[in-house]
Amino acid sequence: MAAGRGVGTWLREGVWEIPLRRYIALLVTAAVIAGVVVGVRAAVHDDRSCAPGVARPEGSDECVGVATTAFDFGHPQLRNTVRAIARENARLKAGSYVTVAVMLPYTSTAAASLADIQHELQGAYLAQYQANHDSNGQSPAIRLVLANPGATSQYWQRMVTQLAGMTGGTDRLRAVAGVGQSTDDNKKAVKELTRLGIPVVGSSITADDLANGQHGKDPFPGLARVSPTNTDEARALASFAKVGAGRALLVYDKPGDPYTRTLQTSFAALIKGSPYEPQPFTPPADRSQEGTTANTFRQITNLVCDTSRSTDTILFAGRHTQLRQFINALGARGCQERKFTVLTGDEGSYLTGEKKLDRSALRHNLSVRYTALAHPDAWGEGSPRTGGSAADMATLTGLLASARKAPVGPIGSVALEDGQLIISYDAMRLAVHGIREAVPEGKSVPAPADVGLQWPQVKGSLRVDGASGWICLDAHGNPYDKAVPIVELRPEGGSRFVTIAWPEGKPPSGECLPPS
Repeated sequence: MAAGRGVGTWLREGVWEIPLRRYIALLVTAAVIAGVVVGVRAAVHDDRSCAPGVARPEGSDECVGVATTAFDFGHPQLRNTVRAIARENARLKAGSYVTVAVMLPYTSTAAASLADIQHELQGAYLAQYQANHDSNGQSPAIRLVLANPGATSQYWQRMVTQLAGMTGGTDRLRAVAGVGQSTDDNKKAVKELTRLGIPVVGSSITADDLANGQHGKDPFPGLARVSPTNTDEARALASFAKVGAGRALLVYDKPGDPYTRTLQTSFAALIKGSPYEPQPFTPPADRSQEGTTANTFRQITNLVCDTSRSTDTILFAGRHTQLRQFINALGARGCQERKFTVLTGDEGSYLTGEKKLDRSALRHNLSVRYTALAHPDAWGEGSPRTGGSAADMATLTGLLASARKAPVGPIGSVALEDGQLIISYDAMRLAVHGIREAVPEGKSVPAPADVGLQWPQVKGSLRVDGASGWICLDAHGNPYDKAVPIVELRPEGGSRFVTIAWPEGKPPSGECLPPS
């Protein structure tokens, strides 16, 4: 033992302090390693959530699912409306409400689709506000959530699973409204939702095979729609335009989707016996994309010019991106001295504000007319006495005037010409009607399946007086003899209301009772 060092010092340094320093060093090293491991794991398993109820699936940047808070999916144009919905939802007392999901492709990036989504969401919110504030105390109150199946609806299963889990608990989901376009994936989503007993109210779906009653079958029990089928739109168009087999050429999407296929079938029936073979085009699977169809349309316009001079009508069964390409091609056709009218379905409404549309084409003996789902000018002076009214449209415009500021709004810039806000407002009003009519006596909330059982009774004095026209449903949940505005694109921009056409060739009777 060294001189001057006592036994106590030796014990402290040799027995306690040196080993203690080693233990501390080991513990610090272990902590650092653990931190690195946690950091690596966090980097590998990154947080995929976007907002409550919404997350990015593996391998995707889309935020899909059911948003229950003020989440705008990264689109500033939706922000005001989303916040207005959140304010209304927050005002509701626990236990006083049921939930309705507004199903739309909120992560779409196509400008025309985003405008459609914005307007549909605005219409749904206005109907929610009206139901909660202007219904003479009727209950239950309505809470809205936003259901996103993805830009092309490829994540519909994930969304449906979430919605099914919301039928119980405090959510009490009682209907899904909206749906979006008539696509194969949306058709699968509606089929699964209705199989699970969740009622669906389609706003802008028009495909015949996304409806009940075809061939006497109801593959979507609990589905109701506020828009006519493609067949009814084509019948209304035919009654207005007097389309003849020897005067028309059909241009169609091959292989098509539910909307374009049923529109093609309806148009083909109108011109049965035509001397001209229908002309197909094949767009990308995502029909909002440009693809190479512009080249195909340039060739088809040559064939248009090759038809006899008695041919003056082109029936177009396709989506709006391809319609715009076709119109642009017709603007450069070689036979500009000949007059042609393009007739198409409600996808034409997307082009009212389309910047890529060559509107000069509409000045070269070319008219483009389409069957709109709704139009703000449809119920003006001289409109029919049945089937709808100016007063019903005025109720909506009054709500819009209030929505410029609190407490109703603001909800952002509003446009009515494309009809999407109007038809979405009517779809939500139908959903509210079904929910409240289904409430059992002595209860405050109906069972989900009971809501879908109300649709066959929405007729006569129980009809919904929509801003788009009377909503009188048949036994399969389809609108009977619904007003079909015929609208024309204007060279200077926007659209012009032409007239109202009717699937039955005339407005419904005052009773609005579908025949047997």
